[in-house]
Amino acid sequence: MKVGLVSSLASPGGNITGVTNVNVELITKCFELMRSLMPPATTIAILVNQGNVPQAATERRTIQDVARALGIRIPILEASNPGEIESAFTALVRERAGALVVSGEVFFLTQRDRLVELAAEHAIPTIYAYREFVTAGGLMSYGGNLRDMYRQIGLYTGRILKGEKTTNLPVEEVTKVELVMNLKTAKTLGMEIPLSTLVRVDDVIE
Repeated sequence: MKVGLVSSLASPGGNITGVTNVNVELITKCFELMRSLMPPATTIAILVNQGNVPQAATERRTIQDVARALGIRIPILEASNPGEIESAFTALVRERAGALVVSGEVFFLTQRDRLVELAAEHAIPTIYAYREFVTAGGLMSYGGNLRDMYRQIGLYTGRILKGEKTTNLPVEEVTKVELVMNLKTAKTLGMEIPLSTLVRVDDVIE
């Protein structure tokens, strides 16, 4: 709803329904988590997919508020294809960013192995939207559980195939979020994870 695809979750309007998870809404928390791990960092970059115009526009508005609230500089890096991901990390170095937040836009999920590789090559602490990045070697993630979302999609598909009209089905929102951390990656980066953060972690990968 926040990116304008439906008028509301309860009454999406038109012949449309589906399943969504909290995504853009979590950007502020991602920056706060990264700042708690990297107190000296005054520049924390974000990687967005400018090809997804509605989401990128919403993210930009959120980022402006976050920068003011945390008193940091937030360079916006853009990538909508694999080649641009490489260029984004070149820009990351140029901006002297101390950490990186990767948008939860679905394109980045398809590129998770390369994103994790580049973050390791540049030794840049990075937070992602999904645990799949952390199991691939990323530092940490904060976001919804994709397995829960896919399960709900399956249930909705079954209801539609049985004859329910999409106009009668609200957009289902998966609101459960989880904080996942890869302690091996943290050690490789030479990071000391504060106890205050560790006690909030829902799952640890070692």
